[in-house]
Formats: sequence, C-alpha cells, structure tokens
Amino acid sequence: MTASFADMNTDRKLEIQSAYQALQEDIRQTAVRAGRPADSVRLIAVTKNFDTKDIDAILDLGHKDLGENKVQELTGKIDHYEAENKFCNWHMIGTLQRNKVRQIVGRVAMIHSVDSLRLIKEIEKRSAQAGCVTDVLLQVNISGEKSKQGFQSEEIEPILQERERFSHIRFRGLMTMAPHFEDPEETRPIFRETRLLQEALCARMDLPGFDHLSMGMTNDYHQAIVEGSTMLRIGSAIFGSRYQ
Repeated sequence: MTASFADMNTDRKLEIQSAYQALQEDIRQTAVRAGRPADSVRLIAVTKNFDTKDIDAILDLGHKDLGENKVQELTGKIDHYEAENKFCNWHMIGTLQRNKVRQIVGRVAMIHSVDSLRLIKEIEKRSAQAGCVTDVLLQVNISGEKSKQGFQSEEIEPILQERERFSHIRFRGLMTMAPHFEDPEETRPIFRETRLLQEALCARMDLPGFDHLSMGMTNDYHQAIVEGSTMLRIGSAIFGSRYQ
C-alpha cells in the first residue's frame, strides 16, 4: 500500500526532529569534552532552500535561532511566521548587498556577514532611520582565500576604534568561514586564529559584549567548538540535502 501524503509528512518531521536532537546532544557533549559548559554553543539552524514545514519541525521543539543566506528568502520566511504570530531569532549569514540592508534592519537578531566599512555605514544609516540598534559580527577572512568575503585581520581593530561613530550598531564579535577540507582537523588553525584575534582585541580595547564567535558548519563544527565557537551555522545535518 502506498504511503499517504500525511504519512510522508509525519515521517519527514520525525526525521528532522531526530537529527536535530542528536545534533544538539553532540554539540553539548563536544563542548563538555573541550572543557566548556554544555550550553556555551548556540545552534543557528540554516534554513536556506528548506520549506517552512521543515522549519516547523524544529520550532515545535522550541528552537528559535534560524539563519538565512539570501535577503529575499529571509524576508519571505519572516513574513510567513509573523503572519502566524511565531517570532524567531533570524540571523543573516550570507553576503549582504548594501541596497538590501533596509529590508532587514529591525527584523533580524543579528547580521553575521558584515564585511566592509561601506556596509557598516549603510547598516548604521538604515538602523537610524528605523529607530533600532542592529547587532553585527565582523566577518574576517582568516584563510586569505580570494573566494571568501571579509576583512583582513589587521583591518578589524581600526574599525572597532571608530565604533562610537556608529550609535545604531552593536559590534558583538567575529565570524569566519574555513575552506572545505577533506580532513576537518585542518580547519582548526583558522578557528584558533579567529579566537585569538577576538581575545587580543578584547584585551587591548574596552569591548563589552564582543563575545561571539560565529564559526563552524556541518563539516567542521566539532573543530570549531574545540577552538571556541559560540555559534554554529548548520543546515544539512538537521534537514538533510537541500532541495534543488
């Protein structure tokens, strides 16, 4: 007998919830093995190209932090859940064009991918117009890959020295992306250097709240946790392969 559509939906929901719960437990255990508190790492569930029915599966378990790469998909999902009176912590994690900043300020919990001074100025301008303060992470290109966005390490401190100019922005920490290695252990120097950069900045400057490190995805989140990540951006380990 062919399974009904409702049965397939139920199976899909249970599959997602099982994967999510296993992932959260693995994150907690990895943190403890690294000598960190079990609750010191926050999971940002990356919902890119996944349907709201898939997202509902983890919202039903109480999950709130969701990440999107593209503004159009992000705002569409925010609209959907606001219409249902479900309010999540949305994180913009992909490359953000300056002409789209106005669409998300006041609607997201954090922008992880702030990669230029021009973008900072645009976020400040649009946040002031919206009457809000926007939490941001500065994306740093530790690996030096030309394909990766982000500031060079030495550019971060001069930006932060000018932070008083941006009264509608809170600088909350750093974000980085490691290259995809066959052996995820090769990512550790990149994550470690990001953490050391954050620690050095905090030691030299008065940076209250500059305590977030967004680093680690499905392939390398264990290594990121060991090296100090406080936020993981993970999608496929929860939802499976993305729809085409």
